[in-house]
This record gives sequence, C-alpha cells and structure tokens, in this order.
Amino acid sequence: MVEIKGLEKFSPRDYPGVLSATVFLGSCNFRCSYCHNAKLVLNPEQIPSFPMAYFLDFLDSRKDWLEGICVSGGEPLFDKAVGDFLSILKQRKLQVKLDTNGSYPSRLEELIAKGLIDSIAMDVKAPLSRYAEVTRTAVDTDKIQGSIGIIKNSGLDYVFRITAVPGLIDEEGMKEIGRMCEGAKVFQIQQFSPVNTLDPALEKRKPFKREEIRTLVRSVEKYFSEVRVEEA
Repeated sequence: MVEIKGLEKFSPRDYPGVLSATVFLGSCNFRCSYCHNAKLVLNPEQIPSFPMAYFLDFLDSRKDWLEGICVSGGEPLFDKAVGDFLSILKQRKLQVKLDTNGSYPSRLEELIAKGLIDSIAMDVKAPLSRYAEVTRTAVDTDKIQGSIGIIKNSGLDYVFRITAVPGLIDEEGMKEIGRMCEGAKVFQIQQFSPVNTLDPALEKRKPFKREEIRTLVRSVEKYFSEVRVEEA
C-alpha cells in the first residue's frame, strides 16, 4: 500500500468546488529546483508515514461531509500501489482529484479506465525542449505529450498548470507550452513563491511582477478556453 507522508484535513484550494482533504504521497522522479516539498521528494524515508488505519478512521469520522480527496505528492503515480489506494477512496464514494507531472501515461490511462479518478491537475514543467533542464532529470517527453493527450480526451475535469519561475519560463516558452496543450479547457499560471525551495538559490529569486504575469497570460490566451492565475 502507498505511504501517506502528509495529510491536510481540509484543503479548499486543492480541489475547487469540493469539500476535500489532501494526502501527500512520498517520492518523485523529478527534481524541480522550485519545488516546495524538498524533503518529501529527496528523503521521503525520513518523514513518518501516517498509519493506514489512522487515515481510514479519519475518512470514516468525516463521512457525513467530506466529498473528495486530492492525491498529491511527490508524484502519486510513482508508486505502483496507487491504484489500490484510489480504490479505497472510491469504495467510500469519495471524488478523487489527482495531481501529476504526466510522466506515467500508461498508469494514468489505466486508472482513468477503471473509473478511479474524477479530476486531474497536470503540472507542465516547461517547453519540451527544456524539460530535462527544468526537472533536472532525463525525461521521455513522448510520455509528457502522451499524458496531455490522455487527459484532454478523458472526459474528466482537468487543468494544466505551470509554476511561473523567472529564468525558467518566458513569453516564448509559454507560447510553446500553449501550442503543446492547445485546445485544453483550462490552463493555470501559478505564481512562484521563493520559500523553502528544493534549490536554496531560488529563495533569492524575485517572482514575476503582476504586469509580467499578465503578459504571460496574454501569450497563451488563444490556445485555451480559459486561462487562470493563482497567486502564491
């Protein structure tokens, strides 16, 4: 079974429109410099896991009002047992939102086919040409593109999103991402927060100014039905 490394018992921002909690699973195959979950990504074994019995008791104690669970990380699909975990949630009639980096398209497609996911947020890290640089790992970009296609054709609620980090994304890069995800319903630009980053050097980097974010929004508006901005 998966190891739950964090539990936010009420998380209104993570699953909009659904009374939900968020669970954080350990480990990730990416090493994005701006990640705020450094210990979870780099040293998950150093974080105590929540006993599954405790988590199930938590769910049962809130069965009269809890509507859904956001499954985040780390990268939830990194763990092959994630399907068993999602099945437990669906058995309790909970809606499931999955946060993913899109690097496991086969596993994603299987879970969708089994009806274990209701909503997806995929973090698009960079234009394909800069994926290895931004994630600081060897990335099969065909898998990234595969996940984008699977999500767009899934019939589920979904959002593609990017964390806008100065130096890692610019207007031209954003246009490349727009073309990569073109036709998607929702694209979300998230403001970078220079706090507790995996690479401490980024804590000195200033986020984009409001007008610069507006410029990034304008650069991709034509590719999507809706472009949102989420402040840090």
